Amino acid sequence: MKNDQEYIIVEIIPEAISPDKGNLVQISALRLKGLQLLDRFDCRLSEDKICNLDIRELISYDVDKFQYFDSTKSLLDSFQKWVVDLPIYILDNEYTKNFLASISNEKRMIHDVLGMEYSDDFIDKIIDKYHLEPSNYIVDLLYEAFIYESNH
Repeated sequence: MKNDQEYIIVEIIPEAISPDKGNLVQISALRLKGLQLLDRFDCRLSEDKICNLDIRELISYDVDKFQYFDSTKSLLDSFQKWVVDLPIYILDNEYTKNFLASISNEKRMIHDVLGMEYSDDFIDKIIDKYHLEPSNYIVDLLYEAFIYESNH
C-alpha cells in the first residue's frame, strides 16, 4: 500500500446472506490515506427496521455513535456517496459481496494485504496474529492489522 493512496476499509453486518433475504443492518468503514485515518463512517439501520432479534442485540453497543437510516437502500446510498470512487477493502465473504454488489468501486480482499487465507474465524485469527484486544469494531481491528503489516 502506498503512503499517498486513499482507500476504504469496510465491515458490514447484515441480517441475512443476501439483500433479498434480509436487511443490511450496519456499515462501519474507515477512509485512509496510506495509514492516516481521514474519516470514518458508522451507520446503522433504525432498530425498528431490524427483524432479526439476535442481530439487534449484537449491535446494541454505542447506540449514540451511529447515524441511523430507515432502509438498506438509504444506508447504501449514503455509503456510496461517502466512498466516492475509492477502492474498498472487504472481507471475502458472500454477504459482504452480495450487499456491496451495487457499489461499483474496485473491491480488494483484506486477507491479501494481511497475507492470510480467509475463513469463518478470520477475525479471531487476526486478533491472535497481531495480539489485538477484541473489539465491537471489526474495522478498527483490520486497521490495526494493516498498521502492523506496514511496519513489519
